[in-house]
Amino acid sequence: MKTLNWTLGLAAIGFAAFFIFGNTKLTEPPDRAQLTAPDPHLSFVRSMEGTQTDGKLEEAQGELVVNAELRLMFDYYLAATGEKSLAEIRKEIEKVLDQRLRPHAAAQARQLLARYLQYKTALFDSEKQLGQQVQSATMMATAMRARWQAMQNLRLQYFSAKESQAMFGYDDAYDLDAIARLEIANNRALTEAEKQARLRTLDENLPADLKEAKNAPLQVIRLEEQVNTMRNQGASEDDVYRMRAAAISPEAANRLAQVDREEADWKLRIQRYLNERRSLLNMGLNEIQRSQSIQELRNRYFSTQEQMRLPAYEEQ
Repeated sequence: MKTLNWTLGLAAIGFAAFFIFGNTKLTEPPDRAQLTAPDPHLSFVRSMEGTQTDGKLEEAQGELVVNAELRLMFDYYLAATGEKSLAEIRKEIEKVLDQRLRPHAAAQARQLLARYLQYKTALFDSEKQLGQQVQSATMMATAMRARWQAMQNLRLQYFSAKESQAMFGYDDAYDLDAIARLEIANNRALTEAEKQARLRTLDENLPADLKEAKNAPLQVIRLEEQVNTMRNQGASEDDVYRMRAAAISPEAANRLAQVDREEADWKLRIQRYLNERRSLLNMGLNEIQRSQSIQELRNRYFSTQEQMRLPAYEEQ
């Protein structure tokens, strides 16, 4: 949820790992089930066209199964914030719940969704109150732990301990590990050898699924370094694909090839947009005309969500 979503921001590089390992994602255990198949609701917003619904709905003996998959499904649709109102998004999620779950489980899911939306709103407000100027790495670690604890306290108002563990347990373990490592790194009372010893202890005590997830981004980095080297030496995209397929799997290589194509398409659209925008700025239009023309140009090349990224390019 773009306007409400808040995380500790400890695993951004995991995004790339997701495209390689497919079912490995830093917001849930690596052994999660496959994504659900495409459905007719994917045209709900333009940015979701051609995507697959994240997460999965489950029930057991007529009861809703509360887990991270359910939360991921909620977040998938909440990512449409900015293109649709929150009321429209909630209505869409509830429609999907009613279609895929039996009545009793669907009612349970709708009730949980209502609490989840309340929680996300409260979390957004809490983050604004906790906002502060971080002036050092030590302060950053302290602020991150304070925010993590505030998030835990807030959850108690909306979810049972069992629900909270089911939906957020893996994320919590990942975030706590990252905070602990930052605190060790910035502890001036420890020698370098003592820091390394404590970090090794953390490594040894990591659950298997968390260890696998943490290793995945490193594999991504090494793999893409090889790709860059190959391309600089004149390798073809077919050469790159075959290397990736051998290193990981043909399916993962296909996903990375798709990422490459999307990135190339984005760069091409950005360049065309900036060139045409530059021409508009030099046409001597008044402020209203210029604003309208630039917005029409944006709409021609980019979705509503993509347009949020444009200021960084326009300032160059």
